[in-house]
Amino acid sequence: MGYYVRVLSTSTDCVSLSELQATIKKEKLRATLSADAGPEDWEQLILSHADGRAIASIERNLVEEGSLGSDELAEFAEEVAECKPVNAAQWLLEYFHRIRCIYAFQVLSGTDHLNGWEILEAVKNRIRTAAPSILQADNEGFSNEEGYHILWQFSDSVDGDWWMAVLQNGRWKRFEMDLGNPKHRESFFQGQIPDGAKLP
Repeated sequence: MGYYVRVLSTSTDCVSLSELQATIKKEKLRATLSADAGPEDWEQLILSHADGRAIASIERNLVEEGSLGSDELAEFAEEVAECKPVNAAQWLLEYFHRIRCIYAFQVLSGTDHLNGWEILEAVKNRIRTAAPSILQADNEGFSNEEGYHILWQFSDSVDGDWWMAVLQNGRWKRFEMDLGNPKHRESFFQGQIPDGAKLP
C-alpha cells in the first residue's frame, strides 16, 4: 500500500501545476511535475527528480458525498476518536468538518535519492499554505495548522526529537520533546508540556 503523507485543506480550489512548478523554481530545486489532466484542475501528479526518478505520486481528492476523500476522512475520524491527547482528538474531529480536499502524497523511492525529501517538503508546504490546512502522516499522526504535531499515533518503539504542540486554554503551545522518553510521552498524552522539553 505504501507510505502516505497528506495535506487536508479547507479549500476546494486546486493548487495549480504552474504554482507548484514556480515553487520548485524559486527554491532552485532540480525536479519536475507532470499532470494526468489539465494543469489547473489536476487529480494526480508525479513529482520526480530531473533524472526521472519518482519522488512521490500526488492525488487530489475532493471531500464530497460518496467520494474517496469523504471515505478517507470518515476513517480518520474513527481512528482519531481513541487517540491522545483527548482535547487534540476533539479539536481534530471538529476541524474535519471544515476539510474540503485531501492531497495524498505516496512516498516513492526517489525521496531517499539526493535531496528528494527536501523537494517533497517544498511542494507539500506550498499546498499546505495555500489555504488553512492540517497535515497527516501514516503511523505518526496529525498536525495543527502551523504544522506542529498534535496527536500520538506513533509506534511504541519510536524515538528522536520532534516538534509538538498541546492545546491549553484554547491556544496551541509548541515545544520539542524526546519521543522515546516515557515521561515526555505521558505528559503529552495528558496535554501537558513535558519537563525538560525544549521551548521555542
